[in-house]
Amino acid sequence: MSRNIAIAFGILISLLLAVILAVQLVAPALSVRSAPVDGEGFVTAATTTQMRSITVVGEGKASAQPDVVRAQVGVEVIAPTIQEAMKQSNTRMTAVLAKLQELGVAEKDIQTSSYNINPERSYEQGTGEVTGYRISNMVQVTIRQLEQVGAILDQVVAAGVNSVYGVSFTLDDPSPLEVEARAKAMADAEAKAQDLAKLGGVSLGKVIAISEVVGGAPVPVARVAMEMGGGGGPIAPGELEITVQIQVTYEIQ
Repeated sequence: MSRNIAIAFGILISLLLAVILAVQLVAPALSVRSAPVDGEGFVTAATTTQMRSITVVGEGKASAQPDVVRAQVGVEVIAPTIQEAMKQSNTRMTAVLAKLQELGVAEKDIQTSSYNINPERSYEQGTGEVTGYRISNMVQVTIRQLEQVGAILDQVVAAGVNSVYGVSFTLDDPSPLEVEARAKAMADAEAKAQDLAKLGGVSLGKVIAISEVVGGAPVPVARVAMEMGGGGGPIAPGELEITVQIQVTYEIQ
């Protein structure tokens, strides 16, 4: 019995040694096959390192004189009843619209921006009693004759307008200015990237990513001055400026 046990134990030891030897032979082959390889079967450096790049933000500016003026003008009336307030508001606004068209403002350049009816209350005795009604009727007017802005506003005030605000000089179509600013931003980005590449002792490669920073509405370069009254005062439209920023990523060769 003891001889049989010894034989079985010897066979078990032999099997364990064979398994260990097989694992040692297979392991190196497995480690090689797990490495990234290209079509020729060679390990590629691109799979083990990230692409080197330079990212910069270029800025471009372009300016031009405004070609339109937009203004909020309207009438505001208070009357004891809604009916009376509406009658007064409609009469005065009809006269204002007629005057605008008479002055050469196109119908498409006149658009109602707000119409509000609100009760007027008295709080002298803490009752909040309604004493009347306030009606505000506002239109946005686009004036394309810049030299006539002061005179036009004077005359619509004489026709019944008693509320004017939001007068602003702007561009009817800012896209040509945006194109110019965008081209300058790209040139600025390339110049910055070339400087960084030179400082880093590398060569600049091709563009691999471009994105434009959103936002670039025309802004005044200088404050706009305008005077009203006495037959129309002088205006100073100044200039408008558009700024475009573009983020560009270049490959390092």
